Amino acid sequence: METEQDTTEIKTKPTLEHQGVDFLQQTVGALVSDYGWYILFGGVAVYLVIQHLSKRRGGQESSGPRDVPDPTTVVRRQEALDASRRRMQEELDAKAEQYKEKQKQLEEEKRRQKIEMWESMQEGKSYKGNTKLSQQQSTEESSSPSVLKPKSGKKPLRSGFNPLSGEGGGACSYRPGRRGPSSGG
Repeated sequence: METEQDTTEIKTKPTLEHQGVDFLQQTVGALVSDYGWYILFGGVAVYLVIQHLSKRRGGQESSGPRDVPDPTTVVRRQEALDASRRRMQEELDAKAEQYKEKQKQLEEEKRRQKIEMWESMQEGKSYKGNTKLSQQQSTEESSSPSVLKPKSGKKPLRSGFNPLSGEGGGACSYRPGRRGPSSGG
């Protein structure tokens, strides 16, 4: 009888080990089937973050004595940068001078117009001098090629038409609803 008992013990021992492996396999299988994509993407994200940080740390450590540029190159670049800044500043100063000159001319023109208007008022004349100047300016503006003249031979589309009034033709007459709370429920 001992032999039967020994064989049952031998049979039960492997089944206990197989039960543990089966339980582990079922648990891991269920976990992977439920959260497999999340685990995969999380692993890839962690890998990428580690790679990024290692490159960054490696870049900071290696930027020391290996990347020291030649002093003559640095001096040449600095001189070129200073020359470029000087040239840009000179251009800016020239433009500012032109602007100031233009402003002075405009102020002088306004002052002259005011004097002419004052003199014409003293003589008892109307503001004809002012209208002549505005007409001269408008003719100068109209003579420029960029200004397009409207065609005066066209007939107006609808005289007296106001789309907001609800009048003036057409079969449709839209009226918006009442303001305020709705009358339902």
